[in-house]
This record gives sequence, structure tokens and C-alpha cells, in this order.
Amino acid sequence: MSLPSILVVMALPAESAGVFEAAAVPVLYCGVGKVNAAMALTRALCRYSHAGQAAPLVVNFGSAGSHVHGAGALLACHEFVQRDMDVRGLGFEIGVTPFDESPAWLRFDPVFTHLHAAVCGSGDSFVTGPGAQHLDVVDMEAYALAKVCWIEKARFACVKYVTDGADHEAAEHWQSNVHRAAEEFLGLYRMLESPGN
Repeated sequence: MSLPSILVVMALPAESAGVFEAAAVPVLYCGVGKVNAAMALTRALCRYSHAGQAAPLVVNFGSAGSHVHGAGALLACHEFVQRDMDVRGLGFEIGVTPFDESPAWLRFDPVFTHLHAAVCGSGDSFVTGPGAQHLDVVDMEAYALAKVCWIEKARFACVKYVTDGADHEAAEHWQSNVHRAAEEFLGLYRMLESPGN
């Protein structure tokens, strides 16, 4: 059985709100956080390798907080940093993993060029205040997914829907807004399916 040439990845079913399931589009729900995301995507890409298929275009749709963009913004991310990798005590800049061959900032060719571009910082914390870096959006999985794709030489695209201001009201706003972009995400997926993409 052939595996899909486009692999949609979301952290949680709440981000799909049943829309992808209703459209019979398979989704890899990777779970929350960088470790879960990296493990789930690595396993999925191994299935392509074992089947002798080329790696898919991996597309991450999901929610994010932002100090820069208002709630409801739909943003294309093609630059990623690990915002909670902090080894400044040993002289490394924040975001830099010591002795790692991969770059601290991962960059991919833009896919959704009609959307406003944003830099995404991922970390294993739900942001509710100012951070140490200037980032357009913050989430908990995209950097890990991007790094797996960088290592495995898979194409990667990411669109984030801003649910909250990454502030003291972030938890309440995330819960109210997390499902709101599902139809837009599906529309973007359909664009990728069309000939010429």
C-alpha cells in the first residue's frame, strides 16, 4: 500500500476539530512537546524508508502563541529555533545545542508563499510571558519536526494559527481558539494536492 506523498502532522486532534477526518485526510497526531513530536515523526518516516518510498512533504499545521501577531493570524513558518535550549552557562548562545552538527536555526524553502512568514520558536513550556529571544510565534513541536526533516532530508512546511498572545491569558485563549483554523488548514492542504504543487 502506497503511503501519502503529503504527511500532515498536528500535535492534537483539537487542532483538526474533526475536519481532516471528515475529509478522509490522514493526520499524524504527534502529541505535545519536542520529544513526542520527534519520536512520532521519526517512526512515520521510517515507514517510508522501509517501504522503499521517497520521504513525503511533511506539513505541520497547528496552534501557536505570539507577542507579535494578533489572535487569528495564519502564518507560514520556514525558520525554526529551539527556544528553551539554554546553555549560556557554558558560553553558548541561547538556542544553540552544544556540539551538534545541525544549525541552531533551521531554514526550509517556503511552501505557502502567499502567507506572511514567521520565525517559530519551540520549547517544552507553554509561554505565558516575555521570552529571552525575539520570535514571531512560539509553540511546542515545530522545531523538533523540522529537525527530523532536516536530518532525514525531507521537505517541511509549517503553518501556525495564532490562538493567544503568549501572556497571562494564553491558556484561556488557547482553549477557546485552538479549533478555529481547521477549515483553513484543510484548504491549504487542498492547495498542495492540486497539480503543479
